[in-house]
Amino acid sequence: MVSPQDIHRYIQSGLAVEHLHVDGDGQHFEALIVSAEFEGKGRVARHQLVYAALGDRMRAEIHALSMKTLTPAEWSTSPARQA
Repeated sequence: MVSPQDIHRYIQSGLAVEHLHVDGDGQHFEALIVSAEFEGKGRVARHQLVYAALGDRMRAEIHALSMKTLTPAEWSTSPARQA
């Protein structure tokens, strides 16, 4: 079974991140991902970068992943940062 720590490691190994937090129960996961690589990209393009970092694991191991993808500038003013 995949753990939130596994997904954290997978994303971090394939994408330069400034902040990354993953929660989940082994089936469903939520990730907050902050990366400068998201600059100038829309939501779909940002998610595609994360999917590329996860590779085939997204189909084989990870059944559901909800993502919040932010640039460092967006993160600096995000209410989620204060939580």
